[in-house]
Amino acid sequence: MNVMLLRLAYEDSLMHITFPDDRAVFDGANLTVRFVAYIDGEPVECTITAEALEDHFGADSALEPALMAAFDNGRNRIRSVCAEALGQNDGESVVLHSGLFRVEGMEPDRGTTA
Repeated sequence: MNVMLLRLAYEDSLMHITFPDDRAVFDGANLTVRFVAYIDGEPVECTITAEALEDHFGADSALEPALMAAFDNGRNRIRSVCAEALGQNDGESVVLHSGLFRVEGMEPDRGTTA
């Protein structure tokens, strides 16, 4: 299922961000997982670090199977934070580091209580 998110690109304009169902790609040389977002129909490469997947999504090692499983399990939250980051940097490629998942305002539900 493709997911579409709308983010402000600039005043009175929306950036249309979609995430295709394409499989993410493990990059062993950089210990990251790469995936694509489309902004107004144009592909933008996005990356999440092994550290972020270990710290926030339960990967128990930096090995490909653990990182890919953590990415798959955390896909919705990763996409949400990625969309926020893309909105803040005008749609340029992003690298999602561990600390970004702790930044206030990077997730719509951050700071709310049940």
